[in-house]
Amino acid sequence: MNAPLSRRTALQAAGATALAAGLSGGLTATAADADDTGSRPKLVTYPRPSAVPTNTSFQVRVRTAPDGDWQTLDIYRPQFEEINANTGGGKVYNSSLVYFDFQCSVEVEVTYLKGGTTKARVRPDSYGIKPELLGDTLRFTLDEPKDLVVQVNDELFDCLHIITNHVEHHAPAADDPDVIYFGPGVQTVTGGVLTVPSGKTVYLAGGAVLKATVYFKDVERAALRGHGMIWAGPGGGVLCEGSRNIRVEDVVIMNPGGYITTLGEAQNVHIRKVRGFSSRGNGDGIDVFSSSDVVIDGCFLRNSDDCIAIYAHRWDYYGDTRNITVQNCSLWADVAHPVNIGTHGNTDAPETIENLVIRNMDILDHREPQMNYQGCIALNPGDSNLISNVRIEDVRIEDFRWGQVIYMKVMYNTKYNTSVGRGIENVYVKNLTYTGTHANPSLLLGYDADHAIKNVTFENLVINGVVIADSMKKPSWYYTTDAIQWFYNEHVTNLKFLTTAEAEAAAQ
Repeated sequence: MNAPLSRRTALQAAGATALAAGLSGGLTATAADADDTGSRPKLVTYPRPSAVPTNTSFQVRVRTAPDGDWQTLDIYRPQFEEINANTGGGKVYNSSLVYFDFQCSVEVEVTYLKGGTTKARVRPDSYGIKPELLGDTLRFTLDEPKDLVVQVNDELFDCLHIITNHVEHHAPAADDPDVIYFGPGVQTVTGGVLTVPSGKTVYLAGGAVLKATVYFKDVERAALRGHGMIWAGPGGGVLCEGSRNIRVEDVVIMNPGGYITTLGEAQNVHIRKVRGFSSRGNGDGIDVFSSSDVVIDGCFLRNSDDCIAIYAHRWDYYGDTRNITVQNCSLWADVAHPVNIGTHGNTDAPETIENLVIRNMDILDHREPQMNYQGCIALNPGDSNLISNVRIEDVRIEDFRWGQVIYMKVMYNTKYNTSVGRGIENVYVKNLTYTGTHANPSLLLGYDADHAIKNVTFENLVINGVVIADSMKKPSWYYTTDAIQWFYNEHVTNLKFLTTAEAEAAAQ
């Protein structure tokens, strides 16, 4: 949850006319093992501009497998926050990040320079990557690009994030009139805000580090793409307001002053393989307000607030939110929720958040001491919002530090709401798995009979390897939720737990 942002005062009309101001370049990418035919190289790495902070915990090398020449990767410094549950204060930690492109098999070598390595883990666990550990050095092979976290000795913050892309097929030319092009090096624009016109693509070449917010305001058919980075701007990374047919692809957004990406009254937006890292207050990942037809696909988000939040009205944004798909993402929430839905809306003209799909997700961590803000996936309508028609499928939740697996509450949170939510209805959860020991009981709480939770089905819910179903063996007087120490109240109706076979039989 976040207090209202002051970013609007910062988003004045700086824009494309100021692109020439403050640019610095001169760095070039390093390519390895190009094909003899002159096609794309197999491996491309990028120098880190010297003005961008680094970290010294790791040395990282990569080579084309099995015996290419090793290339040492430059290391960037993302930052993350941990909240003190006793004081409410926060401590910011430095971490490490590398990135590169490839189109073959590559071998990655990671050396923990602090020493004392006893074990190493490459996450998400679902990828099944088991590194070879040789003292303080570990090695593993990648056959296709993946975004990973390497943890040594279970370190949560002093770890390594590895971001990888395919080698680009069709990078635009720097002189393309439809492209606002930023080459390698630290780049700035006057006022710290790049306002993108309709029909234009902002392109960040690999090795580019843009210190600005990229702003889509009332435009159409515009984009941000490339293998470069937005770094440490005073506002958020990307802000899209009143715009349609927008694409944001492949970029890394590091340490912004606000959200990684914000959508307000936007339509037909595709956010693909955005990687976002944040530590400051209000450090959400991707937030959606009063928008429709949005796809968030293949993103890696580690944030010190909600990773993905889906709301209706807030600030100057008004209207329903519908047709939102979140898929193929990896989420790590150092504060608050990996996925949060429903908090903000319009009491005076109630809105609906509907037709949501959340599928093929890895949730790596969740740490939130406050009970009211827990839930790896939270459906929490307030402000007279109705949440309707939600499909959650193929979600893998690894053991997290502090929170709940799933939380549904029709709420009236007086810190953020001016009225109770209208309800939650028609939620189908299929193939949700949690493996671990730290989860608090998940809560499903209607507010009253008129603000209830209706028609929720869990199919093939698996908790620590056990399929949870109404038909499972248990004492006859137990609720199904007792078997996993979850709780639902009397304002939850038509709650079902089914095996896949039972669901398929019922559908016939």
